[in-house]
Amino acid sequence: MNSPSPSDPPAEPETSDRPVGPVGTSSGNVTIVRRPTQSGSDPEAQGTSGDERVFHIIGTAHVSRASVEEVKRVIEEVKPDTVCVELCQTRYETLTDPDRWKKLDIFQVIKQRKMLFLMASLALQSYQRRIGEQLGVKPGAEMLAAIDAAERTGSKIVMADRDIQATLKRTWANLGFFSKLKLVGGLAGSIFGDDDEIDEQEVEALKDREHISDMMSEFARVMPQVKEPLIDERDLFLISSIEDAPGKTIVAVVGAGHVEGMVKNVGTTVDREALSVIPSPSTFWQVAKWVIPIIILSAFYYGYQKHEFEGLVAMLKAWILPNAIGAGLFVALARGRMLSVLTAIIASPITSLNPTIGAGMFVGLVEAWLRKPTVEDCENLGTEVSTFGGMMKNPFSHILIVSIAAGLGSSLGAYVGFAWVASLL
Repeated sequence: MNSPSPSDPPAEPETSDRPVGPVGTSSGNVTIVRRPTQSGSDPEAQGTSGDERVFHIIGTAHVSRASVEEVKRVIEEVKPDTVCVELCQTRYETLTDPDRWKKLDIFQVIKQRKMLFLMASLALQSYQRRIGEQLGVKPGAEMLAAIDAAERTGSKIVMADRDIQATLKRTWANLGFFSKLKLVGGLAGSIFGDDDEIDEQEVEALKDREHISDMMSEFARVMPQVKEPLIDERDLFLISSIEDAPGKTIVAVVGAGHVEGMVKNVGTTVDREALSVIPSPSTFWQVAKWVIPIIILSAFYYGYQKHEFEGLVAMLKAWILPNAIGAGLFVALARGRMLSVLTAIIASPITSLNPTIGAGMFVGLVEAWLRKPTVEDCENLGTEVSTFGGMMKNPFSHILIVSIAAGLGSSLGAYVGFAWVASLL
């Protein structure tokens, strides 16, 4: 968006309760003029009765030098009452705290079962960092530029995005087992993929409205369960936060992929608290997750009753072998220590009978105890995860890989074991 400068009269969009953009030359940006009558918004945020409110939504690419310059220019020219950024407090601290990696406690990460959440964050940061290094732009630089420009112009700053943990947990909860495997494979590909060169023209093309629409359509087709919590819900959350921001003139800085969805939802009443809740499993699934353990234990009893000792041995073999082999093999492939492999072999057949715990937690704790990551390892985590060699070299990230591998191998083994036991009934 090329916002009106003091020397150029602004475009005169028709006053409306709906979007009137895009205005300007950048296809990724929109200007919206609204009367202060939308329901569900903060009356104090709407200004004096009868006053219009103007929203300048800047769609950016997160590693774009042009986006950084555009954000600074627009805010300095418009001098808005409020600047909204596509950040939550956690992500803001991640961008600005140079000591954030020092604060990581591997044992707490494993005990709280946040291994995949951390890996997802590392994967995204690694991918953006690789592109940023090629273009000489730090990922998230446009958000920091917006905050800096807001401070210089005296604008209020609003962190408009949903907390990252809520987004990741809602995304994860929306996936089935095989979708989770697919997502993990995609994350691994983003970390260990080819370092193809990318130029600034390609990055700027990511802000083009037609290009984005095509990408979103493909994303929805390939992984609809991910698109809903990762994109659609945040479109709602962002536009609601921006409409409730104080002042008459608002500049919002968001990823270009959110602009279209935000514009479609202008004026929509949004319950942001509901969108931030981590959904609990339904009663059906809370009961269903115990079905496999109950069936397996019943099968052990059936085998013993039907064929006495030989029947029990056959059932135990059908359950233990796939679980032990699956978990042990995955940990070995992840280059876990021998004691971690043995832990996986022993723990998986047992933990698969209790849905509240997992083999990955036990294996991860053993691997962490053996590798003993240091503060320096944590500090290096942000840079070493950009390559497979670095990921495996860093003790902290290697522990995460081993722990996740144990969980995946155990889950796969449990599926095979259940089918094998069922075939013997």
